[in-house]
Amino acid sequence: MEVREAGLYCVPADAYIDPITDAVPRAIITHGHADHARAGHGHVWATPETIAIMKTRYYLKEETGETPLTYGQRHDLGNGVTLWFASAGHILGSAQAVLEYQGKRVVAAGDFKRHPDPTCAPFEVVPCDVFITEATFALPVFQHPPLETEVQKLLRSMETLPHRTHIVGVYALGKCQRVMKTLRLAGYEHPFYLHGALKRLTELYESYGQDFGAWEMVSEIPRKDKHVFQGKIVLCPPAQINDRWSRRFEDPLPTVASGWMQIRARARQKRAEMALVVSDHADWGDLIRTCKETKAPDVWITHGRVEALEYALNKEGINAKGLNLIGLEEEGGA
Repeated sequence: MEVREAGLYCVPADAYIDPITDAVPRAIITHGHADHARAGHGHVWATPETIAIMKTRYYLKEETGETPLTYGQRHDLGNGVTLWFASAGHILGSAQAVLEYQGKRVVAAGDFKRHPDPTCAPFEVVPCDVFITEATFALPVFQHPPLETEVQKLLRSMETLPHRTHIVGVYALGKCQRVMKTLRLAGYEHPFYLHGALKRLTELYESYGQDFGAWEMVSEIPRKDKHVFQGKIVLCPPAQINDRWSRRFEDPLPTVASGWMQIRARARQKRAEMALVVSDHADWGDLIRTCKETKAPDVWITHGRVEALEYALNKEGINAKGLNLIGLEEEGGA
């Protein structure tokens, strides 16, 4: 494995993993977020769900070759390299890329989380020789609460303030659907109202069997009927909770769901009246735990709070080093 300008490169397979700066001839894609998946590659290896997401977001053109691999399906990349995917628990179709060559195994985790998520397969620990991990929330301050706890906070607010419209800022891919599903499991029965940017990916999740109950587009409700939104949940991208779009609602309560909401300054920056700590990444404890559970003697850290995780793992006797890949940052609410 090498670090090149375009990103992490497997030499014998002549393939990049989540190339970040340029389109490449051969790309292994761990999931569909834009900081990992992009348009223009010659050939893509990914899970069927990730390929569907890339097509929905116009990242795959007709001329792009594609090889969909389900979890655990082994594939010969050539020159003795075998590729298979293990679930990463990040979003629908997210995967760890497992590369085996000459008796050694490298696992590139992409983005992952260990907390339960009713909208995607859970993270699978894969023993390996080298584990390549993210470090988005690699500081001891980040200890993410269960999503159910944050959802109950939202529901209590709605009971206390039934006249207000709770506008929840969520990233369109993964966060939106996870929050919707968890609210349903918590007993929320009213229709959801969605910003237009959330529509296509929510429909894609439904095509894979997810049931979110009734939801409608905000744009389909006449402006004169804005009372419809009172006491209900409106979902939109985080940037829209306080812009002109949100002015159509009476007495809105701007809310952001993100792992960064654990930092008060971030909540103030987003002008969020209520902050929900909802992350689709591993927190500090789960990062350490996962690196240990893989039993990998070597851990490479791609992006995030690299130095803190590198120091903590070295103290545990694990040979950790930061790769400092530029360009891999969470495109959404984390």
